[in-house]
Amino acid sequence: MKKTQSNPLFSPTGAVDYLRTHDAIATLLPTVKRLIGLQADCNAALPAMFHDCKVLQFDDGTLVLSMPNAALAAKLKHQLPKLQHILIQSGWQVEAIRMKIQMRPNFTAPASSPRKNLILPRLAITALSTLSDGLEKSTRNEALKSALLTMLSRHR
Repeated sequence: MKKTQSNPLFSPTGAVDYLRTHDAIATLLPTVKRLIGLQADCNAALPAMFHDCKVLQFDDGTLVLSMPNAALAAKLKHQLPKLQHILIQSGWQVEAIRMKIQMRPNFTAPASSPRKNLILPRLAITALSTLSDGLEKSTRNEALKSALLTMLSRHR
């Protein structure tokens, strides 16, 4: 089926209505709504720290959070009493908070910067050429001489 603007299934309410028609999935909707609400309250409580964190589970008063790395987990650990207090004030019965570190690949990583082409001054090229010519021919100097010749050919 082609995704179009006129198809009601692709609107948020249309998708929810569609999911409600399936018995197995419909039983998950209250849990999903509860976790989304809890995620929103956590974001409001600690907006700077909770940006990359996710609510994984909330059962029997235990809130389980996902952290992308150990450094953020260590920082957030100091803020857990504050987070728990704010969530209780918001009506959530949070008795304990656990954290799981779940590293995720960073898909928004910036593209690598283009290589800089260094331009060596003429004096440097002459010095490298003199060094290459002055090296004695031995097996110890072959790798150095080859590297110097490669560098000289690139900059000439």
